Amino acid sequence: MTRDVININDFIILVEEANSDKVIIDSCQFDEEVIAVAFYGSGNVHLSMDYKEKKVPYKNTKGLAISFYADTNVDCVHTVSPDKPLQCILIATSPKNLKNLPNGEGELFTDFLKELVNPSDSYVEGPRFFMTPEMEHIVDTIFSNRYEGKAKMMFFRSQITALLSHFFWQLSTLSTSAIKTTEREKLYKAKEILSSNLDAPPSLTELSRQIGLNTFKLKKDFKALFGVPVFKYLQNERMTMAHDLIRSKSATVQEAAWHVGYDSLSSFSNAFTKKFGFRPSEIKVS
Repeated sequence: MTRDVININDFIILVEEANSDKVIIDSCQFDEEVIAVAFYGSGNVHLSMDYKEKKVPYKNTKGLAISFYADTNVDCVHTVSPDKPLQCILIATSPKNLKNLPNGEGELFTDFLKELVNPSDSYVEGPRFFMTPEMEHIVDTIFSNRYEGKAKMMFFRSQITALLSHFFWQLSTLSTSAIKTTEREKLYKAKEILSSNLDAPPSLTELSRQIGLNTFKLKKDFKALFGVPVFKYLQNERMTMAHDLIRSKSATVQEAAWHVGYDSLSSFSNAFTKKFGFRPSEIKVS
């Protein structure tokens, strides 16, 4: 397990990554009241927020952005397993620091996360949604960086600022969205189905049937909610998964291609190069 704790202005940034060949529990508590946003990478770890004999579970965290308020009674519990490693970036600040945040960030928290600024319990969940491709790219970049020392601090400062900017912009977009809550949940389900079947994804018609939404609404509202068309999202997920497999030495280039549904190595290599700007054989393994 690796854990970086970084202080930037009045924010505490926690970058945590864990892999295990068996099931392990990673539990932590907060030293003070916090308003936080957690961004989950490709690991899809199981999360539970436990407090006062209550549990708030999150079973599918891959690509999820969660905002919340928590006090010292809350246990943040991650269950890490071989098929569900941990990748989490937590950006937190104390409610008393909101007025001191630079660049109007305190006003953004107050405007968009009112229920967290004035909490009604030890744990209060604010808005949550699956990240846009731009946010996912920043998260992937943070976990794959190799900077050290002052350069690492400069890198984190720029990336965290960009991540928060995207987060609040997405909140402003969702707040004016005409997509009903019930339909939004169906679109989240569609996203999870695609992510879980990268090697053999369902057709658009089959996906529509599985989530109970017609194909026109699926195509239109998926792009409105996540910023990309359905199968552009699928392509991005495939290439990201392949990149992770090759970089971590979990698969050869050919095996990674098979894992994400490509029978043709040349087709896979061309799609990968179009996505990342370099060929899969040029990845620097970790």
